[in-house]
Amino acid sequence: MNKNKIIAPFSALLLSCAISGSLFAESRSWTFSENNNKVIEAQKKGGDPAKAGDVTIDFFGHMAFRITSPDGLTIMIDPWRNDPSGYWGVWFPKPFPEVPVDLVLSTHAHFDHDAVYRPHATQVLERLSGEYKLGDVKVTGLADKHMCASKGWYKWTDADEEFGQDFCAKENALHMDNYIQIIETGGVKIAHWGDNRPIPAEHVEAILKTADVLIMNIDDSQHILSYEDIDNALTKYKPKMVIPAHYYTKGASSVLTTLSSADKWVGNQDQEKVTRLDTSRIVVNPETFKDMDRNVYYFGMNHTKE
Repeated sequence: MNKNKIIAPFSALLLSCAISGSLFAESRSWTFSENNNKVIEAQKKGGDPAKAGDVTIDFFGHMAFRITSPDGLTIMIDPWRNDPSGYWGVWFPKPFPEVPVDLVLSTHAHFDHDAVYRPHATQVLERLSGEYKLGDVKVTGLADKHMCASKGWYKWTDADEEFGQDFCAKENALHMDNYIQIIETGGVKIAHWGDNRPIPAEHVEAILKTADVLIMNIDDSQHILSYEDIDNALTKYKPKMVIPAHYYTKGASSVLTTLSSADKWVGNQDQEKVTRLDTSRIVVNPETFKDMDRNVYYFGMNHTKE
C-alpha cells in the first residue's frame, strides 16, 4: 500500500482540525477549570428578569453574542466553528474564543452556530424549546424551521439534492430545524433569530412582537433572508432596536463564507435611526428604548476577540 495515499488525506484532516480548533464536536467540559459556584448562588438567590437594569451585549462575529444580566449571569448564543466534514470549506480563520460563560445556547445544528463546547460553559442548552429560568434570566426557545430556499446570489440550499434531502419538506432532517431564542433580563427582551425562515408559525410571531431587540440575519448577499424578508419582519414585529448579524465580519469570518457585510442594507435605512458602533459592546436597559422605533445598531467589523 502506498503510504502517501494514507498520509496526504490525514495531513489534510489535521490541517482542517487546526483551523477549526477541534477534531470532534464532543464535549471537552471535563477539562475546564471553571465551576458552577455562581450558578449555585443564582439558584439560591433567585431574581426577577423583569426588574430594570443594565444588560451588556457583546458581538463575537457572525451570529455569536454574549448577553450579561444585571446580576452578572452570562449567556453565549451560537458560537461558531468550521464544518468538521470539510464540505462547506473554511469559514472561520481562528477557533472560537474559549470564554467562560454560565450558559451556552445554540439555535440549530449547523457548524456556524453550534460550537457549544468551545466556550467554557457550566451549562449547555442546545436547541432549547420551552422556558428556562435562572436568577435574573429567563430564556424562551421557540421551535420553528430553518430557511430552506435561499434567495441570495449563492444558492446554497441547492445542495439538498446532493444531500439526498428535501430541505423544505415537513419531515425534514434535524439540521433544518431552528429554535429562536428569547432572552429576558434587566427588563429587556432580546430575540435571537438563528437562521429561521422568514415567516415563522403564528404563535412564534406573537412572541416576537413583544421583543425590544431583534438580532437578525442581515447581509448584503442575502444569504438567509432577502431584503424584502427583513423589511416585512421589521414592519410586522416592530422591534425598538435591530442588530444585524450573520454577515461577513473581517477577522472573525472568512470571505469563503460567501457572505457580505451589511453596509448596503444599513446605508438604505433611515440614517437618523442608524448607529454605526465603533466597539463590539453595547449596554442597554429599558430607558434605552424610550424613543426608539426600528433603530439600527450596527457593529460593522467590530467583534470581541477575548
